[in-house]
Amino acid sequence: MNDSPLKILFADDDATYSLFLKRFLEKAGYEVVHVPDGKQALEQFRLCRPDLVLLDINMPEINGFEVARQIRSWDKKVLLFFLSDRTEISDRLKGFSLKGNDYIPKPFYPEELLAKIEERFADSTGEDNPHYQASHTLFSPETNELTVCGTAHTVTSRQAEILTLLFQNINQTVYREDILTHVWGNDSYANSLALNVQISYLRHYLKDDSGIRIESIKKKGYVLRTVSPE
Repeated sequence: MNDSPLKILFADDDATYSLFLKRFLEKAGYEVVHVPDGKQALEQFRLCRPDLVLLDINMPEINGFEVARQIRSWDKKVLLFFLSDRTEISDRLKGFSLKGNDYIPKPFYPEELLAKIEERFADSTGEDNPHYQASHTLFSPETNELTVCGTAHTVTSRQAEILTLLFQNINQTVYREDILTHVWGNDSYANSLALNVQISYLRHYLKDDSGIRIESIKKKGYVLRTVSPE
């Protein structure tokens, strides 16, 4: 394992089983945050920013499918495994339709889960410095560097988080509430005003010949749109 352990968010309401699996994964070198319901899973996701989410489906407060839907609206790349005793094909298909990376039916051997986790992490470490490119614009979320027509700008961490969400959903609407919750933790009025300011800064960087623009979608949110040359 690396010096900085990979972080797992584990959501399951079976206390005895969860404690056993948590200890097993920690012995394998992972940092594990366990929560007993879907509401806390969403709260902890924003706080701990895990590398992998393990989700039971039948949980109190919010079920695993809804947790996955909200997580995917914020983060398209985090690894997400469903762990469930619901083995019907309709449930499995729903899990994958929500962009789950795996669906592991209970009961399973902990060693089987560990093997799948290690395989996925091995596959996801091939690119040390991921970046997004559209037209004349290049964005590196690792360094907060936005390069437009060869001119480099360093954006703030919040601006980088907003841009990452927009690039992950390029040419698709990203809902205002999802941006606010992902970047600031809640959609308060003060944070909404702050989002307006950050969007203005980003639009300033992307003006002229960037080849992309941030459009406002009334009463919904924003879309990062590629612009056809005139």
